Amino acid sequence: MKTATDTGSSRITRDLSASLVVFLVALPLSLGIAVASGAPTVRAGLIAAIVGGIVVGLLGGAPLQVSGPAAGLTVMVYGYIQAFGFRATCAIVILAGVIQLAAGALRFARAALAISPAVLQAMLAGIGVLIALGQVHVLFGHRPGGSASANLANLPASISNLNTAAVIVGFSTLAVLVLWNRFVAARVKFVPGSLVAIATGTALAAFLPGEQPLVSVPENVLGAFEWPSIEGTDLGARIVAALGLAFVASAESLLCAVATDRLHDGPRAKLNKELAAQGLGNIVSGALGGLPITGVIVRSSANIASGARTSLSATLHGVWMLLFVALFAGFLGRIPMAALAALLVHVGVNLVKIKEFKRVHAFGEAAVYAVTLAGVVFINLLWGIGLGFALALVLMLRRLVRADLEVRERDGALQATLRGHLTFLAVPAITHALGELPAQRTVHLELEVDALDHAAVEAIHDWRVGYERAGGKVIGRTIEESWRELTHDLAGAKS
Repeated sequence: MKTATDTGSSRITRDLSASLVVFLVALPLSLGIAVASGAPTVRAGLIAAIVGGIVVGLLGGAPLQVSGPAAGLTVMVYGYIQAFGFRATCAIVILAGVIQLAAGALRFARAALAISPAVLQAMLAGIGVLIALGQVHVLFGHRPGGSASANLANLPASISNLNTAAVIVGFSTLAVLVLWNRFVAARVKFVPGSLVAIATGTALAAFLPGEQPLVSVPENVLGAFEWPSIEGTDLGARIVAALGLAFVASAESLLCAVATDRLHDGPRAKLNKELAAQGLGNIVSGALGGLPITGVIVRSSANIASGARTSLSATLHGVWMLLFVALFAGFLGRIPMAALAALLVHVGVNLVKIKEFKRVHAFGEAAVYAVTLAGVVFINLLWGIGLGFALALVLMLRRLVRADLEVRERDGALQATLRGHLTFLAVPAITHALGELPAQRTVHLELEVDALDHAAVEAIHDWRVGYERAGGKVIGRTIEESWRELTHDLAGAKS
């Protein structure tokens, strides 16, 4: 919130300090995400972080959101690299960016938010499971498998043939990260635990005997780019891949923007502008051989918690990343892979949120969560999302075709309360429920409905006429009166 002392110079100072914190948070995460995505070198993650900071920071519509490579896309990108190769994946990133840019220009941003929370949370949990299953092999000094099944099957072999130095570095890094976040982070907010843990693991590796895998860094990080390629005959598969990437990246970015708005009282996000900027960022990142970009809640929340006031902070974090890569990239080649694996295992575990599952379960969507999670883990990301979304639609349709009739005895009469979405979809259920009422009784009929259409009105009216002709009696407002009252209430709510 702006105050009398929140001058231009103080805002710049706050943005400057916040940008340094975000840079320190983003650096190790960008390296780890590049590794988990299967990119040839960590350069792909660094480029995405630079472009996400500078391009999206300058042009985006969510001032305090920070963009860059995201853990939520690692599984999808890994699959694309395995199927099409890295250069073709960069072309897919560009096409996904074009789709996002067009969607933002056509003001489709709100549509990307139309995803069930159960599907979204299960998608993130599934990604977390896949990341953790793959990177635990790296903790033991081995390479991850290409699927969850392979990683589970190969785990005993990795444990029995472990690299002692990698195990010491990896588990020490993980212990420092957990302990720092648990006991120190609240008091030393400007130093992220991920950076401390990676630095500790790197220093420890220098004193341990034996060889262990290190991060692969090209001699000239900002040169010799792996340019995108559209070679190949599977053009249709690549277009489908780009559509999937555009959908997932857009949903993640826009949901992050909405969540970020809840953390500050500054200007609200302009979602269509943000979506277009994300698209432009992906076009630039893909063209330069970088990973796809989304809004990242970890960096965004760190940005806000560090006192950021404007988009300058996000932009500057990209500038610091660029300067570090240009001047000090050689240091990255000393980081052991086991240390990055520890960071990724921690990220993966944290994506599985028990609190969110309990919330989903409370709303009766545990089945959607379970199907999505299983699909993401054991098939692939798009299939998991598709299966979860399809089940969510089926359950929604099931709710629409149901009509609940509660019947109680009261003073010798029947008190019947009809509830539900009473539309043409529910007419069979309405007819069945009312037809089960005992004949030749006095029925007090009440309607507690969220929707009522012509077909339902006719069905209830026909039942009432038939019931009374058979010797029964129905007491209550006529269905036409209920219809007029409901439509009047809806009109008042809209005005």
